[in-house]
This record gives sequence, structure tokens and C-alpha cells, in this order.
Amino acid sequence: MEALRHRIDQLDEQIVRLINERADHARKIGAIKARDGIKPYNPSREIQVYKKVAARNKGPLPDQAFKAIYREIMSATIALEHPTRVAHFGQSGTFTHLAALTKFGSSVEYLPTRDIRDVFLAVSRGRADYGVVPIENSTEGGVNQSIDMFAETRLKIASEIFLPIHHHLLSKSPLKDIRIIYSHPQPFAQCRNWLMGNLGEVERREVASTAMAAEMAAKDPSSAAIAGRLAAETYGVPVVAEHIEDSADNITRFFVVAERMAERTGKDKTSLLLSIKDEPGALLRLLQPFQANRINLTRIESRPSKRRAWEYNFFLDLEGHVEDENVRNVLKQLEGQVKHLEVLGSYPTAERTTLARAK
Repeated sequence: MEALRHRIDQLDEQIVRLINERADHARKIGAIKARDGIKPYNPSREIQVYKKVAARNKGPLPDQAFKAIYREIMSATIALEHPTRVAHFGQSGTFTHLAALTKFGSSVEYLPTRDIRDVFLAVSRGRADYGVVPIENSTEGGVNQSIDMFAETRLKIASEIFLPIHHHLLSKSPLKDIRIIYSHPQPFAQCRNWLMGNLGEVERREVASTAMAAEMAAKDPSSAAIAGRLAAETYGVPVVAEHIEDSADNITRFFVVAERMAERTGKDKTSLLLSIKDEPGALLRLLQPFQANRINLTRIESRPSKRRAWEYNFFLDLEGHVEDENVRNVLKQLEGQVKHLEVLGSYPTAERTTLARAK
């Protein structure tokens, strides 16, 4: 045992030296980026690093373990290159905060905001380098405020995050003593069957976020909160019922918003905002160029334009990058038949992997 520990100590010495050597090279790259006015976080390079590390991994540690290790290495390196600030919706302990942590690690500075609009404003006004907002949930659909804000700002989508959502009931009291339940409207909707079966007569009060719900439950022993485990840990409220979401496959998708979109990786998505002419067949003609260029649309959603009654914007997600020839062809064809067309961003396609910390 002593001999093995001695060998581990020797390996640790090499690991520390190599990580610092890596950080020194990354810092030099950061200096070049700063000279050219480019921010340190690069979603495309991040994906490349993860893929190369996974390809070199021969075990026994799984790829996800190395991804978590390298996320923190890159987080610390980014902070070394430039003090990086990331705004996120809600206070500390929300699912959006957790999504931001899984993307940027623990070495950057996080800026909680009161609502989604504040995230966009923080980035567009330079108070934050990046912002993280929810865009859609697999059971409850799109997050309208996030969708609307893309129509009001010039920010771009730089990355996407898929986070498995597991809701827990937090309280300092057993179920029989709970008199009030706090949570955000989305968790109430995602847990409606469990609530009706277990706490159907208990009053429900909507608050701005799951973290705020946990904070309130921490102050009042007769209350409870529907929130995630990070909120339970952050505000010191015990979990009295686990996994109370109605759907086991409950996933929320988040966007990282920034001043510029990501570079091409070969496995990308592009999001568009457009409005069409109010005439027969307009929507059909909108879709035809995608079919002709063999482009898969992964999402299409309409929202009121807020400029005129019954006028709508369409938000589309498609497979491909704006630098791909077939995507360029589609955009060129669309320009002549729509009233407004804007590329919200091209970004690497995220993997829908289960994250242990989200449970």
C-alpha cells in the first residue's frame, strides 16, 4: 500500500506540472485572443477537447469523469486568461445556475439575475461576458420570455446545454405537517400528478425561481419547496421526497448567449428568427427550401411579433452551420420570400447525457 501511495504522489507531481504547463500555453493563446478582441471561451474548441480526451481514454475512468475534470481545468484557465462573468436567470441554486456550472465550471464569476430579460441586458451592456437562459422543456414546451428576448436584442447563441431535470420536495417537516408549497410555475406543472396524489389539498404559491422557493422553505418549517438538489444543498433544506416529476424523461434545454456565435465543428445547429408575409401558402413556401436542400428542421415555433395584431415571428432550429453550403443556399432562397430574417446563432450540437449532479 505504501509503495502504491508513493507512486500516486509521483504521478500527482507530474499531473500538477502538466496542468500548469497547459495553462501557460492557454494563457498565451488568451493573449492573442485579447489582442484580436476575442473572448476566451470557445464552444467549438471546448467540443474538440472533450472529443480528443474521450478518444485517448482507455479506462478505468469513464468519459464523463474526464469531461468533468477538463471542464474545471478549462474553467480555471479561462479565469486565468480573463476574469469571466456569466449571468444566469434566477438566484444561486436554480436549474439555470446548475446548467451554467456544467458548462463553465466553478472558476468563473456568476451573476444571478431577477428575470430572463436581465440576463440579456447584462450581456448586451457588457456587465457579463455570457448569459445562460432556459429555452424549452421537454414536457412543458418553450420558455416564452427567452424566445421573445431574441427578437429584442442582437445577441447570438454560442452554445446549447441539455440538463436532465429532477424535482424534489424540500422541507424541514414531514409531509403531514406541510401547509404551503413554494415553487416556480414550471415545476408545479411538471409535478402536477404527484402533487394531486400526495399533497392535493396543500396551498401552492408561485415564486420567481426554485431557489427562491427553497430559501423560503428554509425559513418556514411548515412550508415546502419543489426544487433541485443543488437548491437543497445551497439553502440547507432536507429532501423529503425524491424525483417527484411526472415524466422521467424531463429535460430542459438552455442557450448560452454572447456577442458572437460559435465556429463550425461539423456537427452544429443553427437557429433562425423570421417573419413571413401574410398571404396564402406563405408557410408552405417557407419550408420548401429546407426540403430541397435536405436540411432537417428540429424545431419550429411561432410567437406574436408584438408589433401588430396577428403578426407572428417564427423561430426555427435546423441541423447545420451558417458556413455550410446547403445552409447558405437556404438563407439565400429565404431572403426573397420573407419579411425579416435573422440568424440567431450557429453552435455545436450538445449531447443529451445524464449529469449526476442534476439528480
